[in-house]
Amino acid sequence: MNKMKKTDYIIVGAGSAGCILANRFSADPDNSVLLLEAGPKDNSWKIQMPAALTYNLDNDKYNWYYKTEPQAHMNNRQLYWPRGRVLGGSSSLNAMVYVRGHALDYDRWAEEGATGWSYADCLPYFRKAETREKGGDAYRGSDGPLHVSTGKNPNELFDAFIQAGVDAGYPFTDDMNGYQQEGFGRMDMTIHKGKRWSTASAYLRPVLNRSNLTVETGALTTRILFEGRRAVGIEYAQGGQSHQVHADREVILCGGAINSPQLLMLSGIGKADDLKALDIPVVADLPGVGQNLQDHLELYVQQECVQPITLFDAMKPHNMVKIGIEWFLFKTGLCASAHLEAGAFIRSQAGVKHPDIQYHFLPALVNDHGRDQGDRHAFQAHVGPMRPTSRGYLKLASSDPRQHPIIQPNCLETEQDRREMRDCVKLTREIFAQKAFEPYRGAELKPGPEVKTDAEIDAFVREKSDSAYHPSCTCKMGQDEMAVVDHTTRVHGVENLRVVDASIMPSIVSGNLNAPTIMIGEKAADIILGAQPLEPSNAPVYQAENYETAQR
Repeated sequence: MNKMKKTDYIIVGAGSAGCILANRFSADPDNSVLLLEAGPKDNSWKIQMPAALTYNLDNDKYNWYYKTEPQAHMNNRQLYWPRGRVLGGSSSLNAMVYVRGHALDYDRWAEEGATGWSYADCLPYFRKAETREKGGDAYRGSDGPLHVSTGKNPNELFDAFIQAGVDAGYPFTDDMNGYQQEGFGRMDMTIHKGKRWSTASAYLRPVLNRSNLTVETGALTTRILFEGRRAVGIEYAQGGQSHQVHADREVILCGGAINSPQLLMLSGIGKADDLKALDIPVVADLPGVGQNLQDHLELYVQQECVQPITLFDAMKPHNMVKIGIEWFLFKTGLCASAHLEAGAFIRSQAGVKHPDIQYHFLPALVNDHGRDQGDRHAFQAHVGPMRPTSRGYLKLASSDPRQHPIIQPNCLETEQDRREMRDCVKLTREIFAQKAFEPYRGAELKPGPEVKTDAEIDAFVREKSDSAYHPSCTCKMGQDEMAVVDHTTRVHGVENLRVVDASIMPSIVSGNLNAPTIMIGEKAADIILGAQPLEPSNAPVYQAENYETAQR
């Protein structure tokens, strides 16, 4: 192991943002950079094969394997929250869906105190990160490290879903990440030449030979080292030994919405009374650390398919072997996709300015985080609200860094959140009832035809909805008393310490979180390096003309 004792920058967490910072910082040969990752390398075929994503959700080799506290409004169920613990972080575990969120999400951030993070400010960094297979434009990038491809699987059920949405009165969109998020269309994926294109693939692997970049895996950061209120380094455990490294410039936490606030609290930054209760010396009394926890919930509406065109046959062992061999030899075929290639963004009711419900469509039947592959030909919509009003928190369970924190998202705590989940079921049933699905539609499997009244739908929601794996906002950016970092990502009240990951979102965005976290990494890199910010965009954004009076 490299016995480095001093470096310019220490980056904790080689995830969606950490890999970007390591790349951008080490581009200057005068900067020395140490990147620490608690998990292993990402060279398993189960990570690189897009269709194998559920294998990694079901074990703890590459996964923190978190669980929430029992949820009072969900029949006291404990929810399973997989998070990446591997090079690439959750971008090595996720479903590879590339969704940026809506422009108004970022304008809201600016209103919430994240100065300089409006859509006009953020769009150039989405473009900087990206190479879109279809080519760039005012919204999309053409020369960034992150390769993004739009779904092109020929399964006719994808087309049926999109057409059903149009038949139901919703718009079609040819680019959910461009001018118009609202509507039904094909999804973008972080898949390149048939392989998962995580931030480890995009940003880290190409620069591992730089002499000024050191990457340590199996390295669990246990605390930040301070001299007074100045962060001067970190302590980490690796191979049964404890190591200390000093940072001449800055320590940057990129551990994500659970690990970053946990490490801050372990290091004495958080609500003072909570830290004192665990005999942790207080460095800075920041009550917002771990608060403001937000996540997306989703549920599956499942319909039997009367034609044998789903993925059911592909999941049979003898077919899986043939399909797998094609991928290993050529990186083509069914294993080269995660199969969530069609989706939609719609508004739940009149008066909602921009879409607050998201769909991922799957031509297969799966349950229990992919562990139950189903017993028949069927298709399903993964559907959930995008801007929940429930707020949760995480707290330390112990001063032991190896013990998982207490995770309390307070799911479905508000009546608005419960109503929106109910709307998701009703609106999905209407879409599945459209003419475009007539050649394929069999019996409804879930919720099932016996679930009719609002009370029955609510009971189904409590029992079957689950996390969409989007924890965020636990170290929020802003200026109020609950903010943890400022608009430059510096932690309030201390020096030489920043957080750069999904935890600094002031509020959750309307979509999946990987693309926004990559944008945060790119923008923060320029801020930290003192580079001139990219020129703000003036690209226009679609808004339904009738949104004040109509749901669609």
